[in-house]
Amino acid sequence: MPLTKEKTSKIFAEFGGSATNTGSIEGQIAQLTERISQISAHLQVNKKDFSTHRGLMQLVGKRKRLLNYMQKHNLTGYRQLIEKLGIRK
Repeated sequence: MPLTKEKTSKIFAEFGGSATNTGSIEGQIAQLTERISQISAHLQVNKKDFSTHRGLMQLVGKRKRLLNYMQKHNLTGYRQLIEKLGIRK
């Protein structure tokens, strides 16, 4: 289930600076985190949905690559983002 336009614009407004700044790394990571949490909840109920599990692993990998990029180029922003999202404890 994809994110609605309202939810997407709200995420980018909160993390990316503005609702139309869809290219910001912070906004993309926050959007991926939201999708990952939705898919994880789906997989808690549907344990044998292996194609969705594969999609989840792809999203986690993409988020990991974006986080690594952000860590190399903007360390303080990276630390603030992971604190705000509650990931990589």
